[in-house]
Amino acid sequence: MSHHLDSPIARQDLRLDITDLYVFRGETGTAFVLDVCHSIGKPPIPGWHPEGMYEFKVDLNGDAVEELTYRLTFEERDAQGKQKYTIRRIEGKEAVDPHAAGKVVAHGTTDETVSTPSGLRAWAGHAGDPFWIEPDVLHAVGHAFEDGTKVDLAGWDPSKAYNLFAGHTVYSIVLEIPDADLLAHAGDKKKIGVWAVATLATDAGGWRPINRFGLPMIWPLFTQYNEDLGNRLNGGLPADDFATWGSEIGKKMASVVAAYGTSEDPQAYGEKIAHRMFPNIMPYTVGTPASFGFAEWNGRSLTDNAPNVMFSIAANTPIQLGIGKESVTSKPRKTFPYVPVAV
Repeated sequence: MSHHLDSPIARQDLRLDITDLYVFRGETGTAFVLDVCHSIGKPPIPGWHPEGMYEFKVDLNGDAVEELTYRLTFEERDAQGKQKYTIRRIEGKEAVDPHAAGKVVAHGTTDETVSTPSGLRAWAGHAGDPFWIEPDVLHAVGHAFEDGTKVDLAGWDPSKAYNLFAGHTVYSIVLEIPDADLLAHAGDKKKIGVWAVATLATDAGGWRPINRFGLPMIWPLFTQYNEDLGNRLNGGLPADDFATWGSEIGKKMASVVAAYGTSEDPQAYGEKIAHRMFPNIMPYTVGTPASFGFAEWNGRSLTDNAPNVMFSIAANTPIQLGIGKESVTSKPRKTFPYVPVAV
């Protein structure tokens, strides 16, 4: 589970449960992908919440605060299951404001590609889930980081490993944003930071944060058996992440590393990796191939092996799943909208 069914709040309505975020080089610009509403949870109502708000947040100057927001809001499902939606671009200081009107850049209908004169492309629809995870390894990792032990895979047979999400589907939002729209304020290094947020309108006229996603696998590592922590991690702001969570998460990693004996100073190792994880933002250099790997986190492609990377880095020892991208039953498309066809 990259972020699937990650907290009690998110599970209350799977249309607001962000399961994954991807950022990679597309055909004409940078592709942003946000997935919700995973079929494994058997959502009673599929698609997107008509009282919700789905946002891609972009930090352009490295301060862990968004200077650019792309916001999508959806209408009710029609008799054919289609939903109309609106995309707004909000810039500058207003990018942090959930009430800011921004500029409407496109209107669309689900399962249809939208293109704008500036070169932005959008698609929202039912898609296959390209993520894979081995459930026995997943749960063993969760226990280790909750209990401060080695990952106990005694009795697990790697030859029988399987993808828990094979054949499952999600509802994807895909935005392909022209380079010029991102680079005008991103500086010479072309570095941006990206995260996604799902919020729900309140009766009082405000917005309640439901789910926040930057880097994959943080929730499966630390909150499988600590759901209160899962709820709390979904709130807050990236700029506050390390001050709020760095010590707690660092200690969890230090305990596992100490159990393995792979560092002379487990506490220092845990703190260092906590600094790498927080603020919880996906770094990406515009115009480059995405790669979420051990040496570098530079966006995330639809086929990167995030579980192997994050489990092994957090534990400071190799942790294998026994499966890879071959276990995905519906493969990503090479052309826009890139996400797998739902089967």
